[in-house]
Amino acid sequence: MLLTTSAKAQKILAENTRRRRLEMDLTQEGLAKRSGVPLPTLRKFEQKHTISLESYLKLQMVLGSLDDILEATKMEKSEFTSIDEVLAADNAPTRKRGKRR
Repeated sequence: MLLTTSAKAQKILAENTRRRRLEMDLTQEGLAKRSGVPLPTLRKFEQKHTISLESYLKLQMVLGSLDDILEATKMEKSEFTSIDEVLAADNAPTRKRGKRR
């Protein structure tokens, strides 16, 4: 279990965004203009770590990280095809003893 809170995650995302912006030698104004995100919104994100998902994704598109985010949130294909299969798997008995001596 991870102990990362949503507030800590927001702070890390803001710091990573700022770091990437600086690596690309962009000012806040430059990134805001290229992304279409208002400058006050970008400043608030870097300082207070709050932003809408739409604005965050616009920033990441300009910074070249949007595909990485999509890949990181990609769900693996489930081994179940129906709710009946899920319920059957939950009811399957678990062995309490081994077969071999």
